[in-house]
Amino acid sequence: MWHIVVIFLMLPMFAWPDSAWAGTALAPDAAPPGATVTITGKGFGTFKSSQENRVFFNNVPALVQRWEPDLVSVKVPLRAATGPVEIVRGKKRISAGTFTVLRPTIQAVTPGETEPGTVLQINGAHFGNTAGSKDPNTMFGVNDVLISGVPARVRRWRDDRIEAEVPANATSGDVLVRLASSDPLPDGSCCAPVEYSVSNAVALSVLPSIRVDPLSGPVGTKVVLFGKGFGASKGAADAVLFNGRPATVAQWTDQLIVVHVPLNADSGPIVIKQGSVERTVGQFAVGVPKATGLAPASAPIGSLLRITGEHFGFYSESGSTPFAFADFNKGDNGVDIGGVPAIIYRWHDDKIDVWVPYSVKSGPVVVKRGAGLPKPDGTCCAERGLVTTEAGTFSVAVPKVDSYEPVTAGLDEIVTIRGTGFGNFVKTTEQTQPGLNEGGHDFAPIKLGENVARSEVLFGGLAGLIVSWTDTEIKARVPRRPIIGFGKPHEFVTDATSGPLVVRRGSWDLLPDGACCTPKRWVSVEAGQFTIQAKGLPDPGYFNGPDQKGRD
Repeated sequence: MWHIVVIFLMLPMFAWPDSAWAGTALAPDAAPPGATVTITGKGFGTFKSSQENRVFFNNVPALVQRWEPDLVSVKVPLRAATGPVEIVRGKKRISAGTFTVLRPTIQAVTPGETEPGTVLQINGAHFGNTAGSKDPNTMFGVNDVLISGVPARVRRWRDDRIEAEVPANATSGDVLVRLASSDPLPDGSCCAPVEYSVSNAVALSVLPSIRVDPLSGPVGTKVVLFGKGFGASKGAADAVLFNGRPATVAQWTDQLIVVHVPLNADSGPIVIKQGSVERTVGQFAVGVPKATGLAPASAPIGSLLRITGEHFGFYSESGSTPFAFADFNKGDNGVDIGGVPAIIYRWHDDKIDVWVPYSVKSGPVVVKRGAGLPKPDGTCCAERGLVTTEAGTFSVAVPKVDSYEPVTAGLDEIVTIRGTGFGNFVKTTEQTQPGLNEGGHDFAPIKLGENVARSEVLFGGLAGLIVSWTDTEIKARVPRRPIIGFGKPHEFVTDATSGPLVVRRGSWDLLPDGACCTPKRWVSVEAGQFTIQAKGLPDPGYFNGPDQKGRD
């Protein structure tokens, strides 16, 4: 009886391994190298060591990440082949199922021709659900994309699609998707050096990057294309097109092209044409100059007039040569006041400041923007023209003195002059003194002459110190008048002297060729006679004191 029972109990013991390991499952049962596979079942036991507990994919050892009695997680090894998966626990080997190894496959890359910085769409299969860690030095490595051997910045990674940015230093070549391996060392522990499962190669044409600056402006605007591979000089069939219309080419080198927006340009694509090959390098918005404000609307000569608006562009010679400082008041761009060219002081896209010229006439203020159409060879110009906008009407004010007081005063006393049309006080204007700015940058001595002033009050021919100046009232100090010919600047007139009190405004005109400027001329208004009294002088012995010796 007992013998029969023993045999009965032994039978399940021999059948136990098959039934205990029965029902194991692989999830997923197909994946590329580096993917995590979970094996579920029962009776896996506890983890003892990386040598005792092993998993093999068609006899290739896999890296174990997790081991529990009913669940084991492993990484698909790099050299795995489709076939059986076995779990080894000590001397026991048991089949966990059949696994299919997939390889990353690129089906399409779009666009097939692009430039650095563009986001590339890589469509395919078996890329895995994630690129993994961002740190290439981690033990599991990082899945990546190579473009002509250069790692690309991955923006999005899915099993069937990857979005990657074309690197700045990429060139034409192959696009590859690489899946990092996660293989164990021979003893089953982590980790062997990272290797990659590589996809098929798909060719990509990488065009040199071209930067365009600016991308908006009115006709005549100077536009620069920065890049490489343009050629040492412009070929007969080379051109830059603004929405299909050729631009005037001012300069063409292998790395830089300078053009001017043509007179007939419309907003649209900028295309560089090299022989029969055309390439769109940007979108250009052509602005139409529009003036919206003028201040002041009335002022005397020498005043600074401000015009506000939009799309004035940048002040430059809108022809075939780059802008230079010497050409500041040359070219087709400019402002006319009553038909007389004004002197440009500052020119910005949204505001323009000009000096009212000496020969100004009351009338409309017109902003002019010049441009041209190129000759067949791209040089300037088959035709030139202007785009104009009227900013308003300007009225020339003539200074008029109504009264002044006192009519006699001592040195440094204040005289008040009242009237109309005095304008605003302008002390300096370096722009009308050619060479002054350049000399300052070169640390050259600067000598200021009469061209510094545009607004003055003269006491018998001597300029008074301006305390305040408005359009209707001027306050000026009586100047100190040294004795002429004595050679000692501390000696002053000791008797009262009289002379005309004069208010004057000065300005220039542009030369006929548009350069700056004619000699300064003045509009003067005599208020009347003024007497400088002999008072306010230092004591007679002041200049003989011990602190003043040696100052002659």
